[in-house]
Amino acid sequence: MTPAYDSLLQQLKRLPSLGYRSAERVAMHLLVEKPDTMPELLDAMKLARESVCRCQICGNMAESEICAICEDGNRDASTICVVEHVPDLIAIERSSAWKARYHVLHGKLSPIHGVDPDKLNLRSLQARIQTGEVTELVLALSNDIEGQATCHFIQEELVEDRPIKVSRIGFGLPSGGGVTYADSVTLRSALEGRRTYE
Repeated sequence: MTPAYDSLLQQLKRLPSLGYRSAERVAMHLLVEKPDTMPELLDAMKLARESVCRCQICGNMAESEICAICEDGNRDASTICVVEHVPDLIAIERSSAWKARYHVLHGKLSPIHGVDPDKLNLRSLQARIQTGEVTELVLALSNDIEGQATCHFIQEELVEDRPIKVSRIGFGLPSGGGVTYADSVTLRSALEGRRTYE
């Protein structure tokens, strides 16, 4: 193959869930089978890179300072569902099981991997808690050691003795499992069956 093709293949392999074979299929599709789709893809990627940013309130994707969910006056601002990543938020939204607000941490605490509290979107969550408007946090984090540690940190360091109910989803989610790949029925059960976090 050509150096340009090899370079494209290497970049595609860096994307999540794309191994060698998948990257090869995408490269062939773009270069050989459907080359006319390449300009539109490049334009869409450039537009997204220039337009999409993080919501200053919750950390969700937005095209302005505040995302559509935080701007929606019909959503309960006193209850916040805390998730690890934007795909988790999207999965919950797709399930239609949640009508309140969100907060995206962009990860979870993991000292082994060098992820400390400063590397997560925790300061803005703390600011939201300190307004006094928040009455409940629903922790929709992975059911693993790092997820547990992150929940514990939020409870002990951010909520402290404030009169905020802290609950944790878990019903229907397998041990070690995350929110992103759970089906809609499981997510609805997990949110409806949340329990007080201790």
